[in-house]
Amino acid sequence: MLQQPVSFSRRRTSRVVTPEGVWVYWGCGRRDDVSRVRNLSPGGLFVETREPNVVGASTRLEFLVQEGQIRAEAVVRHVDSGRGVGLKFTAIRDEDCPHLAALLNRVKASS
Repeated sequence: MLQQPVSFSRRRTSRVVTPEGVWVYWGCGRRDDVSRVRNLSPGGLFVETREPNVVGASTRLEFLVQEGQIRAEAVVRHVDSGRGVGLKFTAIRDEDCPHLAALLNRVKASS
């Protein structure tokens, strides 16, 4: 009997696939973009983009969601060329944390 390789994630929290209505306005360097959020966790997210990004680059985010204003800062942790980028949150405004929690709850309930 063959054993399957074990896959370990370095993430502290698991990401949840988001429904089609979760979008983010974000800027990285001199470029701003509006992108669909593919998955989300309390620690970060993956956004669709075909534009190249550099691992380690800082970005600012504004979620375009029904839960209210969510502004955050993040850093590019992973680039999947032609698909998008994985971002790790580095700062979220205190007053926006309840909105992020509400968004995560909605996303989890829909999956």
